[in-house]
Amino acid sequence: MIDGKGSQDISGPTASAPYLIGVAGPSCAGKTELSRHLAARLGAVVLPLDCYYRDLADRPVEERALFNFDEPSALDHDLFLRHVNELKDGKEVARPVYNFAIHARTKSLQPMQASRFVVVEGLFVLYWEDVRSLFGTRVFVDLPDEPCLQRRIFRDVRERGRTPESVRRQFAETVQPMAALYVHPTLAFADLVIAGDNPIQQSVELVVTHIKQEVRNAGQRVKT
Repeated sequence: MIDGKGSQDISGPTASAPYLIGVAGPSCAGKTELSRHLAARLGAVVLPLDCYYRDLADRPVEERALFNFDEPSALDHDLFLRHVNELKDGKEVARPVYNFAIHARTKSLQPMQASRFVVVEGLFVLYWEDVRSLFGTRVFVDLPDEPCLQRRIFRDVRERGRTPESVRRQFAETVQPMAALYVHPTLAFADLVIAGDNPIQQSVELVVTHIKQEVRNAGQRVKT
């Protein structure tokens, strides 16, 4: 079972293997918020895809700002896949640390030890077949464009040193069209589609219910 205090007592032959939960969806739909609450509920660790943006430190600062960060090739898929596989194997990884203010990786690495549950969240975590196949539960967090834009303005101005005008321009030029091309179609691979404006505890319980069922089914498959 998974109790309300975040501890786990899942019996059966799969109990020792980390269980991975993928959380995808458009920018500022609520992926990070759901992942954070899931982690608290499950005693999980969270691996953010955002940490795996390619390092643009070798480019002029002005050029970095023009980079399209909203297509899959902007991310280091190979490193990300390796780390997800290693976490699934119960290993520790050293994930990159990305500085969004200057569009470059820092020199430091963040150690991360696998736990019984691992939440993997980001725009494209259901886009790559070799990544999404590793998840026991696949979640797509959805929200209309306008509230996503307002949330993004609030976040990027406060946390990433942007102006509201630059956020609106980037949203119109790359964020919105790239989401339509690459992100929204991955809803088809989700086990659960959750509205990003749902009460957060309701959303968490929907995901936890699915996890319980999948763990139960896995135990039955092994027994048969």
